Amino acid sequence: MTNAPVIGVLALQGDVREHLKALREAGADARAVRRPAELDEVGALVIPGGESTTMWKLAETFEILDPLRLRIKEGMPAYGSCAGMIMLADRIEGGVTGQQTIGGIDMVVRRNAFGRQVDSFESDIEFAGRGDLRAVFIRAPWVESVGDRVEVLGRTHAGDRIVAVRQGPLLATSFHPELTGDGRVHAYFVEMVRRDTRER
Repeated sequence: MTNAPVIGVLALQGDVREHLKALREAGADARAVRRPAELDEVGALVIPGGESTTMWKLAETFEILDPLRLRIKEGMPAYGSCAGMIMLADRIEGGVTGQQTIGGIDMVVRRNAFGRQVDSFESDIEFAGRGDLRAVFIRAPWVESVGDRVEVLGRTHAGDRIVAVRQGPLLATSFHPELTGDGRVHAYFVEMVRRDTRER
């Protein structure tokens, strides 16, 4: 694979296989990451959906939470979907007592904002000026507010809820693009990683 960026998928829980497949289809060399040594081998990371409190606790168990924070602070590109969005948020609402995140994006995210599992739904949203895409929301968060450096890439069609953001090399969505077969979000992230690599 020529000029394929090496992108990891945090493989603690969630749609790991689906993200690996979507990244490979977008031209990346995609690898599962569980341990700090595996994190050292990748140039970027996808943090999948799942359950954010469980993901935080597993990250501590596998001793990868602090290494993740350091890599993000050093400028590693990362993309978080659903629970991954929560993990990349500097601040969360509706979390459990003491819940921690990796941080990096200057935003407040409300956990389980769209409701419980039974309230899961699909909706078309406009993403990053690339036209409508079908978005799957499963116990999804939404973004309550963003800082000045955060670019809003997507909102619900009513325009009232922010569901996709970017801050520098960090990307986050409330929804699960790995479940639809529409590769535009992963392609967008892979291009972000390629651009970041060229600029370093």
